[in-house]
Amino acid sequence: MSPRWRLSLIGMGMGSPAHLTLQGEQALRRVDLLLLPDKGEDKAELAAARLRLLQTVRPDFDAEAGGGPRVARYAVPSREGADAADTPRYLDAVRRWHDALARAWTQALREHLPQGGQAGVLIWGDPALFDSSMRIAQRVARELPLEWEVVPGISALQALAAAHAVPLNELASPVLITSGRWLRQHGCPADVPALAVMLDGGTAFEALPDPYAWHIWWGAYLGLPQQTLDSGPLPQAGPRIARARAALRQAHGWMLDIYLLKRRGADDC
Repeated sequence: MSPRWRLSLIGMGMGSPAHLTLQGEQALRRVDLLLLPDKGEDKAELAAARLRLLQTVRPDFDAEAGGGPRVARYAVPSREGADAADTPRYLDAVRRWHDALARAWTQALREHLPQGGQAGVLIWGDPALFDSSMRIAQRVARELPLEWEVVPGISALQALAAAHAVPLNELASPVLITSGRWLRQHGCPADVPALAVMLDGGTAFEALPDPYAWHIWWGAYLGLPQQTLDSGPLPQAGPRIARARAALRQAHGWMLDIYLLKRRGADDC
């Protein structure tokens, strides 16, 4: 009988064990193999957070003695060309990156679960929101007899709103969820009262033409011991956030942050 594989994409929240849902915990208890992304020494803390979560849920896990689920590390390829300014080149670069990751997952499954079995990937935040894991799983399923599932997790948006005790949207008003790249290229539509910005490699909020119109809520390393928050009118809070980002990146070697912008004067009552 030919081997068959199952794969769970498990939303893990922001790295804190308290963020893992009961469904996520149950899924993690089933895995025979955890696929662990290796993003290099600068971001070793990201892999360590995943291993701590595995150890919390699976006390039988022992990396040195080989007890419990196995761990397959795979190198995360660089996204060459993903900083291209024009959208077609950017999309082409991201698709090539997805292809490379799918090859890494496929190789890990074949090598570490040659007879098939249950594997899992711990996805930062929620797999459905600004994450590539489902697209990668679709590619793997074209190469292997693979069944895969998605286990939702607490997203960075939820963690940010909770940390600041602020609703994402105003009454009867929408919120735009976008990326820093999109905000830099397109700005904020005039009819959007609130926007949440993810995957901003810098400070795209500095490109807004009228900073006095906005209030910002920002959070970095949400749910982790080094969690850092700031908020306030954009002209005052923006420079503080830019300085904090630079200092924190220097201190930790990596940055995961998100922010919410709302037009000032909106009344949610």
